[in-house]
Formats: sequence, structure tokens, C-alpha cells
Amino acid sequence: MPGSGVIILGVAGSALASALLTWLAIIYARRRALLDVPGRRRSHVTATPRGGGIGAVVVTAVASVWLGGTGPVPFAVGIALALGLLAVGAIGWLDDHRPLSASLRLLVHLGAAIGFVWCVSGASLAVAALPWLIAALAVFCLTSAVNVWNFMDGIDGLVATQSTWVAGATMLAFAQAGDWGWALLAAALAAATLGFLPFNFPRAKVFLGDVGSGGLGFACGALLLVAVIGGAASIWSALLVSSALWLDAALTLGHRMMHRRHWYTAHREHLYQWLVRTRLGHPQVTWLYLSWNLLIVSPLLWLVQTRPALAPVALSVAVAIGALVWLGGKRAMIERAKRGRID
Repeated sequence: MPGSGVIILGVAGSALASALLTWLAIIYARRRALLDVPGRRRSHVTATPRGGGIGAVVVTAVASVWLGGTGPVPFAVGIALALGLLAVGAIGWLDDHRPLSASLRLLVHLGAAIGFVWCVSGASLAVAALPWLIAALAVFCLTSAVNVWNFMDGIDGLVATQSTWVAGATMLAFAQAGDWGWALLAAALAAATLGFLPFNFPRAKVFLGDVGSGGLGFACGALLLVAVIGGAASIWSALLVSSALWLDAALTLGHRMMHRRHWYTAHREHLYQWLVRTRLGHPQVTWLYLSWNLLIVSPLLWLVQTRPALAPVALSVAVAIGALVWLGGKRAMIERAKRGRID
């Protein structure tokens, strides 16, 4: 393992490299007219460059290759994470330039997830090869993470701050378990998202784009998956840490399916979108989601740590509170819409 000075330089370098690449991505997007234009299903009011998340994706992929090549992370798993991340990022980058079919993007997401899970299954961090049912569930979860991050990437700072939160929490879990290689990789991901964040929050100069949202979803999902399989975290903790994103996405998609709407088409029915439509600013809504992590998730994570037998109860409490908040918020927004106080 490198010394603390090297680690600090590496983390700082990840943040600075991500910031530099984001700045270059803004210049490129403006020259190529890669702009998200305001519209009926969008939550911003000015044309904004997209694709800025490519910096965080590239930096995390490089960190994964370096840590895999130098030993702290199993070589095959590190390379698989980098390749999967680059594949998801590349299809997102192409989609940012010209919309691609949902089936093609999903095929690439599945391929990246299958490759990563297959490598994790044969790596030393697993006690034995994963049973096929668990492996299939892992592929589903990782593919879902890519798409949940993409669904939730609609306002300034939301996905970037949540990715930083997930990466930071995962880093602490790895460090507590003594998995320093994975802790370093999680730190590199957190630093990469922090390097991007000033360009996206509190007022976005650039959006993550599909390259960034999908890439960060894959990276966060992969680290959570390794933490669960390697024993650094439980499945309950992993679900709690990422609950701010997947709860809103799951409840919204479930609601659309129940009402027989095309759940896979663009819409403005996530809770964060309704909140913005009530004329709350993007920063305020992003802080509300961070408050969920601090006020609800953090105490429940402490409960899982100190009373592992109560882990299912802790997750059930989070789901129950999240559902009540989502349903209550949705009803309040609908009432405001009836009174003409919503966009």
C-alpha cells in the first residue's frame, strides 16, 4: 500500500483531473452544440451543455486500472470495472450526441454488468463462485443502478451529490473492513464527483449527460456490489445508502405502471421534478435529498451496524417513510397544480 502522502496526492489529483476534463468537456459541448434545450419535460430554463460527466468516468476508470495493476484491487475485477465503466460511458457519450434506441443502450448496460459480475464471481474477494441465481440478481441490480442514476439526473447537483455520498459511505465501509484497495477506489470516485460538482451545483454550467449519469450509476453500483459480496457491507446497508435515488425511481415507475403509462418514456413525475415545478430552486431540492441521507439514512445505518438482526426492520422503516413522503409530497403537488400554483 502507498503511504498517506501518496494517497492524498492521488485523491487530490483525481479531483483536479476530473475538474480539468469537465472544463474541456464544456468547451467541446459548446463547439459541437451539445446542449440540453429547455422543454416541457425538462426542469431547467436555459440551454446548458451536456456530457460533462465524462471527466469523472475517465478518472474513475483510470484509478480502477491503476489499482488493479498495482495490486490493491484484484487485477481482473479492476480491469472489468474499468471496461464496464467505459462501455456504459461510451454508449452514453454516443447517446448525448445522437439519441440511440433504449434496447441498444440496455444491451450494453447488461453486457457491462454481466462481465463485471462474472469477474467478481471468480475473484479472491468471493468465498466461492456466486450461485447463478445470486449472480443474476447482481446483474439485475447493477443494470438497474445505471438506469436509476439516469432517471434521477434531472436537476442541478442531485445525482452528483448522491454519487459522492454513496462513494464516501462505501469508502468508509471498505476502510472499516480493512479493504484498503477498494477504499482507495471509492475515494477516487468520490474525488472525481467532487471535481465535477462545482460545474453542476448550485447552478449548472454543464450537465452530467448520459455518459456521466450512467457511468456514475455503474461505478456506484459496482462498488456497493463488491462491498456486499466481499463482506464489507450488508445488502441492507447498500440499499439504505442508495435509497434517496432508488426509492424515488421505484415509486415513480411503479405509479406509472399502475396507471398504464409508458414508464420508459420521458416524463416529469419524479418527486424531485414535482418539487421543482412548485418553483423550489434546484439547490433547495438537492439539499432536501441530502437531508434524507443525514436525517433518515444515517441513524438507520448506525442501527444496522450496532444491531445487525434489526437490519431488515431498518430498511423497512426507510421504505415506509420514503413511501409516505413520496405519496404525501405528490398529493400536495397535485393540490397546488389544481390551484394553479405549479408549472
